[in-house]
Amino acid sequence: MSERKDRAVGKAGATAPATHSQPGEIDRFLGAAKQLAPLATGQAGRLVFALDATMSRQPTWDLACSLQARMFDATSQSGGLAVQLVYFRGIGECRASGWVGEPARLTGLMRRIACEGGQTQIARVLRHVRDEAKTVPVRAFVFVGDAMEEDVDVLAALAGELGLRGIRGFVFQEGHDPAASGAFATIARLTGGAHARFDVNAPASLLDLLRGAAAYAAGGREAMLRLAGSNPAVKGLIAAMDGGRR
Repeated sequence: MSERKDRAVGKAGATAPATHSQPGEIDRFLGAAKQLAPLATGQAGRLVFALDATMSRQPTWDLACSLQARMFDATSQSGGLAVQLVYFRGIGECRASGWVGEPARLTGLMRRIACEGGQTQIARVLRHVRDEAKTVPVRAFVFVGDAMEEDVDVLAALAGELGLRGIRGFVFQEGHDPAASGAFATIARLTGGAHARFDVNAPASLLDLLRGAAAYAAGGREAMLRLAGSNPAVKGLIAAMDGGRR
């Protein structure tokens, strides 16, 4: 099956509005994505990897960029992993890459993107995950952010849809913003996933969380349980997922 190329993520099904990116930046992003090789196997687990790329996120974007290749390590025994990068920033800009099965290619793609001021667009991310799952099997998504500036009821309704489809959400929060904490916990609970905080100054904290989500995307709960034996953070994710179902 041929893989879909990078494209703008629409707002509630509409065409994405014009953006304020630097001249040529998006052309480079799309050009890089068109050169990505198709996945080696259709059996790889699929994980949507979504990040807030508004201006406050630059340190975390750089951290995620440096760590993402290592999250693939946790999936080698479970059939591998295919990742789709989704990010939002600026004035109405929200984009999704094609499905990438090679960590080095995903790193190269992320390094072409710089953070830019703007408001959160988490609802667009959740709609995208829902729509993407209509065409390919998506087991889980990760969202990394520190803020929420949207209608939490809208986010809850979308998260509920994803939960009914069996798509788990792993929502990783930098900082302690109360609005973000409440919304992120709600998204995690309604999808049967997990909400956890990390410290940008302690890279291992985010890496462990990413590995746990990647393990679930590649091999489900069984893969997470195998990883949890040596990873307390993954044990915490499993406990959060179990608690969310009660």
